[in-house]
Amino acid sequence: MAKENIKKGTQAVWAGEKDYLVHGATQVPVVLSVAYGYNDMDEWYDVATGRKKGHIYGRNTNPTVQAFEEKMKVLEGAEAATSFSTGMAAISNTFSTFLVPGDRIVSIKDTYGGTNKIFTEFLPRQEIEVVLCDTGDHEQIEKEVAKGCKILYLETPTNPTVKITDIERMAKAGKEAGALVIVDNTFATPLNQTPLSLGVDLVLHSATKFLGGHADALGGVVCGPEDLIEKIYHYREINGATMDPMAAYLILRGMKTLHLRVRQQCENAMTLANYLQKEELVEGVYYPGLKTHPNHEIAKAQMTDFGGMLSFAVKGGMDTVKHLLPQLQFANRAANLGAVETTVGPARTTSHIECTPEERAAMGIPEGLIRVSCGIEDIEDIIADFEGAFRHAEKMFTDR
Repeated sequence: MAKENIKKGTQAVWAGEKDYLVHGATQVPVVLSVAYGYNDMDEWYDVATGRKKGHIYGRNTNPTVQAFEEKMKVLEGAEAATSFSTGMAAISNTFSTFLVPGDRIVSIKDTYGGTNKIFTEFLPRQEIEVVLCDTGDHEQIEKEVAKGCKILYLETPTNPTVKITDIERMAKAGKEAGALVIVDNTFATPLNQTPLSLGVDLVLHSATKFLGGHADALGGVVCGPEDLIEKIYHYREINGATMDPMAAYLILRGMKTLHLRVRQQCENAMTLANYLQKEELVEGVYYPGLKTHPNHEIAKAQMTDFGGMLSFAVKGGMDTVKHLLPQLQFANRAANLGAVETTVGPARTTSHIECTPEERAAMGIPEGLIRVSCGIEDIEDIIADFEGAFRHAEKMFTDR
């Protein structure tokens, strides 16, 4: 079968692994060796200088980690991929690879809190100009990009408000201005969205989330053209934000069920979003699969499904949140997402804990916003769980 005809679910199981199987094993081994020895001095030198394939030191490369990178390369339709110890390491190392003092970067206001801190705190220290545009205001972004910038950085859907940006349109604007266009694809996963096919230069993920899927391993990855990935890899190998081999193994294992998990998570998210729209205590539901979402049509055009993430705002703000969330039996109240278990939490302790209430408000994130990462449970049980929690929270209002 031609490679281009192989579907993503099959690629998630098989891609990138065969070259790393040994002794007849059907699973990629965990290689924990820090160093790799050579009797032939010339061969050692050739591997060390990149003339020949192989490994010399764990900070540079590792067989288990490379298997993960190969799988991601295939799933994102990229020439190459390089991995990191965390998703934030992937983001920060990529910025550090390409930005120097005096450069300008354009992005959106609704990025993940850690990314936003890089924009508002760390890059300005390095004399890098940062322009943050209103998310969804494509005309404003195009205007700022046209003024000139080194990088146009997007996150779509965003964390936690699941706002959508037109990737193809923004990639075109970036290319016309000579900018490097980068998209954080963590929420969508490569099963629901492939930014490289829409004209983007680089796509990155927190592999900790949906890719691993079991909340037991940290990791990050960047995919794109070989020449750009080589530069990012060089920065990472020197600065040391290397993915751990055991983490690579756990994420590889998790990815074998990626298409099954994501399919169920998308279905659960849509069903839960529709239910939440009918709850009296809910002021707004944010999910790109809903026709009421302001950029539903854009999401429909560039995504194959709408993802497992949603958020909703409740009446009464944090007081309601404090009464509602502890009542849930089938949801972890934790700062994570993408796992097989449903996970919930307000932005102030999950995606934007690094930000002040004023900073969150400026980003359009109310204190009463609850982020939901849908798991793979039977959705009837999840909805019944939420119904019970809402009935408990309602007593707060009736008892006043």
